[in-house]
Amino acid sequence: QVQLAESGGGSVQAGGSLRLSCSASGRTFSTFSMAWFRQAPGKEREFVATISQNGAWSGYGDSVQGRFTISRDNTENTVYLQMNSLKSEDTAVYYCAAAPADYIGTLMNDYPYWGQGTQVTVSS
Repeated sequence: QVQLAESGGGSVQAGGSLRLSCSASGRTFSTFSMAWFRQAPGKEREFVATISQNGAWSGYGDSVQGRFTISRDNTENTVYLQMNSLKSEDTAVYYCAAAPADYIGTLMNDYPYWGQGTQVTVSS
């Protein structure tokens, strides 16, 4: 088991930046691949980014490719999402997710563990 807690959300103007953090506790963090998803009001939860156990591999959703960067610090049990050039359509609740395996998964079902989410609001 692993417990996840997101932080760093808030309100920002379009074109600005935010960095989200997700702290993990419980099982050894380095045994989990990690991901970020997001859910906007009235929409399904959407894959944003994922990173392998040691950080060597990462993948991104088409809508954030080139603007967002996922990273992790296994010594701090934390995964990050650096979000640049934010757009109003990035407004959503952002969720951190974990999977006890070393693969790049883009589906919600790939990740059995989830945080509570943090709100990001981008105003135009």
